Amino acid sequence: MPQTKSPRSLFGELLDWMLAPLLVIWPVGVLLTWGVAQDLARRPYDRELGAAAQGLADQVQMRRDAQQALSLSAESLSLMRIEDDDQVLFQVLGPRGELLAGDARLALPVGVAPHSGPPLLRNEQLQGEALRVATLWRRASTDRPGWITIQVAETTGKRQRMASDIVKGVLLPQFVLLPLAALLGWLALVQGLRPLKALSERIRHREADDLSPIPEREAPEEILPLVRATNELLARREQAAQLQQQFLANAAHQLKTPLAGLRTQAELAGRALRSGQASAAELAQSFAQIANGSQRAAHMVNQLLALARADASAPLALEPVDLVDLARDVTQDFVPQALERRIDLGFDGPESPQLAVQGQRWQLVELLRNLVDNALRYTPRGGEVTVRVSEDPFGQVVVLQVEDSGPGIAPEARERVFQPFYRQLGTGVDGSGLGLTIAGQIAERHGTRIELDDARERRGPDTLPGARFTLRLPATPWPGGPGREA
Repeated sequence: MPQTKSPRSLFGELLDWMLAPLLVIWPVGVLLTWGVAQDLARRPYDRELGAAAQGLADQVQMRRDAQQALSLSAESLSLMRIEDDDQVLFQVLGPRGELLAGDARLALPVGVAPHSGPPLLRNEQLQGEALRVATLWRRASTDRPGWITIQVAETTGKRQRMASDIVKGVLLPQFVLLPLAALLGWLALVQGLRPLKALSERIRHREADDLSPIPEREAPEEILPLVRATNELLARREQAAQLQQQFLANAAHQLKTPLAGLRTQAELAGRALRSGQASAAELAQSFAQIANGSQRAAHMVNQLLALARADASAPLALEPVDLVDLARDVTQDFVPQALERRIDLGFDGPESPQLAVQGQRWQLVELLRNLVDNALRYTPRGGEVTVRVSEDPFGQVVVLQVEDSGPGIAPEARERVFQPFYRQLGTGVDGSGLGLTIAGQIAERHGTRIELDDARERRGPDTLPGARFTLRLPATPWPGGPGREA
């Protein structure tokens, strides 16, 4: 059984984003602090070590036999000790590298030629112990070549202790400050998210049918876009609920008439049969009226179901649809009805190339069937209805048109004809008033709309301008390339 993923906590994520940088930066800060502490601890002791080497160099004297001699006074020896808790070593080498005084274990600096100047400071290892060494050179004499090398070294114990004291002085307060910062961050998040929690509580305690907008003044600025989007959704849901209630009321009212007629005709036929006074012709007429009424009721129910399907909120399963083939098939289906009404029903479209669009085939069929049915209903006997499929000159749009020679639709009524149960007065046409509503909603689901205008110019009161319904859909390449399937 698959486990459902638990919802993410906004509080936890914000707290993580606050604490994670601290946990990452803190070790880096420790390393940087240790480096700075080492430098701070090294500087004063390096100055003392350099001064000791300089003082030792000042004790070197030239004797008359051209040999160097080293005499150390009590003051110089005190300088050499520097600190009692660190070991101090020194070394004096003659021009030929001979040991004049001190410890022979101290190594010379590598890759550095003798020169005059300030002491050279470096780190060394002696028998596994770290040393800090100061080296300087003095010329043997003014008239003889060669350099005297003077080195003073000390262990680094006091340096490390001083660096550790600096690090402790910096880091120990942080062990108190970091938990305190985490606690303050936690409290700040609790306080900052309190308005969001209060808002969610108010929404949770709403009634199921309460679709009123959420007051924006009660929401923090950061979630205003979410509140506004929610209010837009609530407004759409409220509008949909109102439309649904209106639709159900209209549907009940519209179905009441044919059902009442069926009941009346059935009662009259039954009464006539019981009395035995009705002729066969009268009974046949009553049964014919019952059949017509039931047919109208069934037609209305089918259109109500089609309207519900067209108004569904599920996304369309789009596929390439050959609009030429679809329009030709729908036109052929209405040929018997057109012949019965003596209407010239024609199809105008290309013969061989396919004009494909992205859509849902059954919905496009339903759209066209309603347009053709509407045209046949409003076209007088002897009139014309034409279904036309064409392509715009640039090949980007496929145009579907249904044109009739009926009375047309006045410009001020062209928006209302797509509303449920709307019918033009004075036409005497029987219908449910849902066909154009279904067609309009299917067009909207396909990202377009149905355009309505006159089929021909209005030249006088006796001229029937007709109506032209136009649907434009983006063209799409047919799978497998151009050409008709066999």
